[in-house]
Amino acid sequence: MKKQVLKAGKALPGAPYSPCVKAGDLIFVSGQIPLDPDTGKLISGDFTAQARRCLENLKQLLEEAGSSMDAVVKTTVFLSDLNNFADFNKVYSEYFPSQPPARSAVQVARLPLDAMVEIEAVAVAGGASEEQAK
Repeated sequence: MKKQVLKAGKALPGAPYSPCVKAGDLIFVSGQIPLDPDTGKLISGDFTAQARRCLENLKQLLEEAGSSMDAVVKTTVFLSDLNNFADFNKVYSEYFPSQPPARSAVQVARLPLDAMVEIEAVAVAGGASEEQAK
């Protein structure tokens, strides 16, 4: 299986990682924190705004890589405070309203730039989930 670094998104300045990597039929998206794509800075706002920005960043990366949110098969969610889990689920369900991907969610001590949430994902390349392809 060949590994291909995709030219989607931007890595944090000076950070040694790729935002998107394709391997076979899968796209691996690095953890997305709530950075404003225009400024590259952490957005201001409450937890819900940060969660929504993370998911928008994830969506944008997937689309740039030729995939979509419907093709996501697994996410991992990192929360700075697990007390935000219910609020996170409300926002998350807006982006995955039916047949959501497998998911893990954990509380961590600290996230880059002191973000409140970070989300990484694995998606099928091509963008169509099995359900959509029918």
